[in-house]
Amino acid sequence: MEEAQALMQGFAVALSPVNIGLMFLGILLGVLIGVLPGLGGANGIAILLPLTFSMNPTSAIIMLSCIYWGALFGGAITSILFNIPGEPWSVATTFDGYPMAQRGEAGAALTAAFTSSFVGALVAVIMITFTAPLVAKFALKFGPPEFFAVQLLTFCSFVGMSKGAPWKTLAAMFLGFTLAAIGLDNMTGQLRLTFGFDPLMKGFNFLIAVIGLFGIGEILLTMEEGLAFKGKSGRIDSKVVLETWKKLPRYWLTYIRSSVVGCWMGITPGGATPASFMSYGIAKRFSATGDNFGKGEIEGIVAPETAAHAAGTAALLPMLTLGIPGSPTAAVLLGGLLVWGLQPGPLLFVEQKDFVWGLIASIYLGNIVGLIVVLLTVPWFAAILRIPFSIIAPVILVICAVGAYTVNGSMFDVWLMLGFGVMGYVFKKLNYPLAPLVLALVLGDMAENAFRQSLLGSSGSMAVFVSNPLVASITGLAVLMLVWPWIGALLSRMKSTE
Repeated sequence: MEEAQALMQGFAVALSPVNIGLMFLGILLGVLIGVLPGLGGANGIAILLPLTFSMNPTSAIIMLSCIYWGALFGGAITSILFNIPGEPWSVATTFDGYPMAQRGEAGAALTAAFTSSFVGALVAVIMITFTAPLVAKFALKFGPPEFFAVQLLTFCSFVGMSKGAPWKTLAAMFLGFTLAAIGLDNMTGQLRLTFGFDPLMKGFNFLIAVIGLFGIGEILLTMEEGLAFKGKSGRIDSKVVLETWKKLPRYWLTYIRSSVVGCWMGITPGGATPASFMSYGIAKRFSATGDNFGKGEIEGIVAPETAAHAAGTAALLPMLTLGIPGSPTAAVLLGGLLVWGLQPGPLLFVEQKDFVWGLIASIYLGNIVGLIVVLLTVPWFAAILRIPFSIIAPVILVICAVGAYTVNGSMFDVWLMLGFGVMGYVFKKLNYPLAPLVLALVLGDMAENAFRQSLLGSSGSMAVFVSNPLVASITGLAVLMLVWPWIGALLSRMKSTE
């Protein structure tokens, strides 16, 4: 009952005229960002975050979260109509969505995608509503050793669950730690890695780095590829929507499986992209029409879209309750909370109830608004892809530069943004993951402070990280995740020699 009352108060906050207007604006901007390849939820939020500094934190997070929901919806439009994944997690949607569009069933494919996205997000936000307060109350028992152990588990999970080479994930993460360490040491007041360069005394601003790594890096890569758009026109009428909705209940088991996979991958640092591929593979294996997957099967759209939206929404649970982002976008939102003077973690539910429950209520409302907006405006957003990329790219670059300059009013930040843009481009070309770097940039200082506070409290003894069953189990799980790629390789080698 306590959670239900708090949620009702959250709806009262989210339903104010200003917040409803920002909700619609966020959804429209998000769909636009999702439609434009080279951008994405994390990129769009990073670019637009400086514009929210003068806003009320609750209104700001509502708009930014709606940008994210809109981007999740928008990625399906390009995947189905143009066979161009607007988002990484939309790749699996192209497998069956584009063949359906080629057959003239674009309206049905888009309706299935948007409805499945809505269902996935709804399941995830219901899970957040009822579990977040419990997780937050449990986390109130955490001290510095426990918080460091959780952060260590997050870092190690990225290594253990990475699909690429573990050493690439580690290299990106250690670079993030190094960049996070630049500037004034919080505990000793000494300068680190500034090399006598005064502008670096404050360290790298998180926003500058993210705008460069994501926004500029993606634009440079897209410019090199010489992207051109060709595809089917999209239109959805009420008859197609109703006919598709009549078919979707038969896939109830796929919805349940995909929602569970999505929520799990969102809470752990798996993310929406692995969740969408995993759900697609599971659906193909268990479906009676599995052989038709890849030829235009509607269930092949339902599975990845449900999982991607569930994962994207569930990633907010560890961010709000523990201060640990479950995805790159959640990491950017975490940076926003810190900029607004809010400390993510269990105390957020005690000290900032209106903020937390306003955000949760806005997720419910934002997904309803998003579903309505995308069903009504698909043809307009599809038409954006007819604009030459040579016009779109400079506009995005200017927006990035304005966003970087707004942070501190300094041209140095603009040049720094371009430097990070080149770094992001190089990372993409060399196939290094950006998510671990962003995670280390956001959590590096917090993890270091928790580590040093733990050692101060234990007179320098590392035994503090195994001093009680809770911290020992989390630390042990973190070590297991760190070495898991090598354990997996060893087990497969032993099987092959048998």
